[in-house]
Amino acid sequence: MHRRIIAPGALAAASLMLAIPASAASWSPGAPGIGDPYYPAYGNGGYDVSHYDLRLKYRPTTDELSGTATILAKTTQDLSSFDLDFLLDVSEVRVNGARASFTTSGQHELVITPRTPLAEGTPITVVVRYSGVPSTKSAYGFNTWHRTPDGAVAADEPEAAWWWYPSNDHPLDKATYDVSVAVPNGTQALSNGTLQSTRSQLGWTRYNWRENKPQATYLTTLAIGRFDITTGTSEGGVPVVNAYSKDLGDDDGAARASVERTGELVDWLSGYFGPYPFSSAGGYVPNTTTGYALETQTRVYYSPRQFASGSNASVVVHELAHQWYGDSVSLKGWKDIWINEGFARYAQWLWSEHEGEGTTQELADYVYAEHPADDPFWKVAPGDPGPDNQFDIAVYDRGALAIQALRNAIGDDAFFAVLKGWPQEHAYGNASVADFEAYAEKVSGTSLGPLFDTWLFQPSKPAAPAAKGAAIAGSAAMPQPRSWKKIAATNDVH
Repeated sequence: MHRRIIAPGALAAASLMLAIPASAASWSPGAPGIGDPYYPAYGNGGYDVSHYDLRLKYRPTTDELSGTATILAKTTQDLSSFDLDFLLDVSEVRVNGARASFTTSGQHELVITPRTPLAEGTPITVVVRYSGVPSTKSAYGFNTWHRTPDGAVAADEPEAAWWWYPSNDHPLDKATYDVSVAVPNGTQALSNGTLQSTRSQLGWTRYNWRENKPQATYLTTLAIGRFDITTGTSEGGVPVVNAYSKDLGDDDGAARASVERTGELVDWLSGYFGPYPFSSAGGYVPNTTTGYALETQTRVYYSPRQFASGSNASVVVHELAHQWYGDSVSLKGWKDIWINEGFARYAQWLWSEHEGEGTTQELADYVYAEHPADDPFWKVAPGDPGPDNQFDIAVYDRGALAIQALRNAIGDDAFFAVLKGWPQEHAYGNASVADFEAYAEKVSGTSLGPLFDTWLFQPSKPAAPAAKGAAIAGSAAMPQPRSWKKIAATNDVH
């Protein structure tokens, strides 16, 4: 139950008023949204988070989660109150050590009023104690906390944090993380980054994970259950941690045959995108009924369905490509989703070429011919698709067509310089489609406005294909690689 904590007594109230500077009359609440037009209530204004420390305890049999979140931040305006995005039940909030009052508002807003207003530029430590059953909570009619036979998983996009920790839930406010989770002995807890330590005591085992590079909230993950965990190091020196639910059944072999190639594929992608940007890599396959994969930072989430038809290295390539395009360089607003999905899809095309299953040019020809001019595919603008079409197949496939068009326009030397240089230009930060266009123009020395407008923003099929000589695109002899078709035919990757 939520409760409001108020300083006791009239004398304390009078002292509190005297402690507030006269300028406090001009202070105001932080905005309940960060300003993203696709999701106006997501994220919050008035502060910037630098670090989350989450100390949790979870009971798989009952789905009870309890914990304390300690959030380090700095105010960006004079604040009378501020919001966190959260759904579970809060018992106490402290700001800079002092008890703060709190209430809830809207679908997922925890509104915190500190004992004294906070001046712009003030470092703040916010402590939130909470508990609840995440699977019973919903917002906007959905729930992103996925129960499994032996535990649960938090992995979804564009939101997943609300169900397990309070946050400023938007990619613009990235932070580092320490995630410590106590689970009954025999159960494991996985999260992002590297495992710092484990400790067993009184029937519980605590797992301590750390992500030391900035991470968007939707890229955090928590997986609790009984896993077979494998560890290793790629040839290029990247530590790899993979995990598989012990009850995957028939999908187990195909999942392992795919995900165990993570180290190899990280090194291969580094040849195109530059050095791997994080301290570890890996993925996990829990026993869930969801259908998608997600690029949760350093520890990719894969549903078993991704491997139902056999091994699927292509989906591993897609999600690992996001570690550069989407995770290290994150979008400024959700309308910039093309930078994430178009390049992850194009990485799959590069992999198909590597495997002898169709060149990037042949795949571009095929996709172009597959969609006639009156296909709704061409109505979706990958450069600003709108929230309803954010994960439409056109964002992926038409997005990859735009990248092939860029390659044809500027030539391979400039194109591959852009591909590798972009993740360095904005490493661990945020960028927009407009930023990418400007960067590609700078590297190539070519004006690219008309090209980007045609392939990313016009709601119609371009008059000419992205590919050169695409006349054969509809022929029966056109390659249609199995690994690419499996992904392109669905919308199960993010």
